[in-house]
Amino acid sequence: MKYLPIDNRLFIENRKNFAAKLKPNSIAVLNSNDIMPTSADGVRSFIQNPDIFYLSGIDQEESMLVIFPDARQEKHKEILFVKETNEKIVTWEGRKYSKEEATAVSGIKTVYWTGEFETVFRPLVFEAERMYLNTNEHQRADVTVETRDARFLKQCKRLYPLHKYKRLAPIMQDLRAVKSDFEVQLIKHACKITENTFQRVLGFIRPGVWEFEVEAEIYHEFLANRSRGPAYTPIVASGPNTCILHYVQNNRQCKDGDLLLMDFGAEYANYASDVTRTVPVNGKFTDRQKEVYQAVLRVQKAAVQMLKPGNTLEEYQKEVGQLMENELIGLGLLDSETVKNQNPDSLLYKKYFMHGISHHLGLDVHDLGNNYGKFEQGMVLTCEPGIYIKEENVGIRLENDILLSKDGPVDLTGKIAIETEEIEDLMNA
Repeated sequence: MKYLPIDNRLFIENRKNFAAKLKPNSIAVLNSNDIMPTSADGVRSFIQNPDIFYLSGIDQEESMLVIFPDARQEKHKEILFVKETNEKIVTWEGRKYSKEEATAVSGIKTVYWTGEFETVFRPLVFEAERMYLNTNEHQRADVTVETRDARFLKQCKRLYPLHKYKRLAPIMQDLRAVKSDFEVQLIKHACKITENTFQRVLGFIRPGVWEFEVEAEIYHEFLANRSRGPAYTPIVASGPNTCILHYVQNNRQCKDGDLLLMDFGAEYANYASDVTRTVPVNGKFTDRQKEVYQAVLRVQKAAVQMLKPGNTLEEYQKEVGQLMENELIGLGLLDSETVKNQNPDSLLYKKYFMHGISHHLGLDVHDLGNNYGKFEQGMVLTCEPGIYIKEENVGIRLENDILLSKDGPVDLTGKIAIETEEIEDLMNA
């Protein structure tokens, strides 16, 4: 791994909190992600399943975690299975975890090879009354590709049909939504890499550069700072592309007078950052560009202050929508009388601001969290208002990462230039 070692107290505490949520006499099993194929004998870089990483810190394929708090033997309350290495694997792929290294990373004392799983697991299953198994229940998940967890679930139901099966995902949703101090530090580090990267690209952007050249600068800075790379595919959108929300082709030449919307965030130790800035390609906003930009910035500043414990996403989104309505009226894009008489099921501001204002951030860029519960201290959410005017080729989005605390919102990305004068000064330095 490129990232520096993580204090295993993070994973020890996470498992303790997880075990406390299991019903009596329950066994839980989590699997690593697969290495995904491309074509022929090609494969993609391995990215670990965030749930098993959250509970173990193990960042390797073919790993399994078993948590059985009521096991008869102390050594079986927490068990880690990792891929057994050999000389051939070392020659072709490099070293894998030894059992001692897996213990050091995770804090789990009992470690077996993955090939020993069935022999160890079968007797334990019959001690347990319930099995907690994992599925991807993210609201926006595409579950077309079958995961190791999904295959394991089918196998268990075939081999152990009379056990009671429970969903593990709701527990992880609750736990992962609130970040520990260890996690906040890792997210801060990812944000710092992203901050450095924005500083780099602001000195590079000029008329004539291509979007993919800007993207290359992003990758360079990420990799040079121990990041695996971007936490999601970077959006580098100029001119009319600024109005395409998930534009990732990044293949247009940036022209004098264009805006350039950049939405990217570094990954560090599997934790994500997520930041968006919109800048003038030539280093100087036009009056209209600045007018729209300031409207978005005012909405963001007000919205950040609403990110506090006790608020709800529904109320928050509603208040932000009202702020956006006023700004769009001021920009001449909406009529105040029409807004007053609008259909509440078809809000007019959504023509120009059609996406959500915030999402949870953590081990996934769209991290787990309850969209219907109240905000809690320790949550990290993005704040990303935008205005997209297709007929003017003006799309402006501003996004920061906010930690909710008892003393008010803490902007983890607050050092990244956002005021128009600050951006212009940096681009023309």
